[in-house]
Amino acid sequence: MCPTLLSFLSLGLCVSLRTWAAVGKYEKLSLSAWPSPVVPLGQTVTLQCHSRSPLKRFTLFKTDGKRHLPELQGHYFNNFTLGPVTREHAGSYTCSEADWSALSDPLQIVVTGVSTKPAISAHPGPLVQVGQNVTLRCHSLVWFDKFILHQENSTELFQRCGQMLTGGYAAADFIIGPMTLASVGTYRCYGSLRHFPYEWSAPSDPVDIIITGLSRKPSLSAQGGPVVRLGENVTLVCSSESDFDQFHLLREGEDLGRLLTGGRGPHGALQAEFPLGPGTPAHSGVYRCYGSFTRSPYSWSDSSDPLFLSVTGSTTSTCPSTMDPHTTEEARLPQGHSSQLHLLLRLSIAFIYTSIFLAVLVCHWLPIK
Repeated sequence: MCPTLLSFLSLGLCVSLRTWAAVGKYEKLSLSAWPSPVVPLGQTVTLQCHSRSPLKRFTLFKTDGKRHLPELQGHYFNNFTLGPVTREHAGSYTCSEADWSALSDPLQIVVTGVSTKPAISAHPGPLVQVGQNVTLRCHSLVWFDKFILHQENSTELFQRCGQMLTGGYAAADFIIGPMTLASVGTYRCYGSLRHFPYEWSAPSDPVDIIITGLSRKPSLSAQGGPVVRLGENVTLVCSSESDFDQFHLLREGEDLGRLLTGGRGPHGALQAEFPLGPGTPAHSGVYRCYGSFTRSPYSWSDSSDPLFLSVTGSTTSTCPSTMDPHTTEEARLPQGHSSQLHLLLRLSIAFIYTSIFLAVLVCHWLPIK
C-alpha cells in the first residue's frame, strides 16, 4: 500500500517533536540578573532563565546550601524576582527546566550595604595625562579581607586582598592605566570579608577619573592682571581657539567648577569668565583651566599654562595715623581706667607735698649744734 501524503506529514512531525524534545532536554541554559547582580540591601532583582523555550516552567536553585527557595520554583515561568533582598539572598544561583534539563552556569548575587562604606582616593590625582597611570586606593578602618573596585557602566570587577597600613587602616591599591578613553569614568569600591564573599559593604563615595591631553590647551588670564589688591573683584578668563562648549577651573588641583562657553573674546576665541568675588588672601595661588565637550565629560584638554594669582595689601587699621599733641595717654584709655589714673595721680601729689611739709617742720624744730 502506498504511503499517503498525510502519513508522511505525521511521520515528519513526530520526528521533529522527538528531536526538539531531545535538544530541550540537554539544552544548556543561562541565567542573568536585572538590573545588576550587585544589589543594594532592601532593593529587588529579577533573575531570568534563558532558553529556546521561554514559555516553559523553570526552577531556580540557590546552590550554596544556605537557603532553599521553594516558593520560586516554577511559579513565574522564566522570571524570578528576589527582594526586598536581605543578607540571606546573597549567594550563588542556577536554574533548570521544571521537568528536567542541564543546569545553567551559576550566577552570583551580591548584596551590598551590610557594613559601613570604605573610602577611595586617586594618586597622584584624578586628572591623568593620556598614557599615564593612576593608582586608586580603597581603605577603611574596618578590617576587610578583600576590596572590590567597580567602574560605572561596566560589568568588570577588580579585586585585591586588603593589607594593614600604619594607623590601623586596611587598604588595597588598584593601578589603572596606561590611561585611555576606556579607562575613564566613575569608580567606587566595596569591602568584603572572607567568610561572607557575597556580602559587601556599602559603596564608597565616587571618584571621577578624567583623561587630559587629547586636545590643545586653552589660555588663562586675570582681568586687570594677576596681582590684585585686597578687596578688589577677581575674575579669571579661560579662552581657546578650539570649539569647546565648557571650561573647567582648578586651583592647586581643587576643582572650582565648570562654566559653559560664554561667547567669544575680542580675537574670536571662545571664552568663559569665572568671577571669584572680592580678593582675599585665600584667593592667592596657582590656577589652571581645561576645555572639554559635554558629549565627553571625562575627556579634557591639556592644561593651560599656570596662572599665579597674588592678592596684596592688608586690612585697614582703625587706629589714627597721627596723634594730636594734646592727646594724652589717659585719653586713649577706657573711661574706668581714666578715673583710676586720676585718683592715683592726686594721691601721689598729696603724698609728695605732705612729705616735703613734714621734712621742713622737722628741720625747723631740731636744735642746731
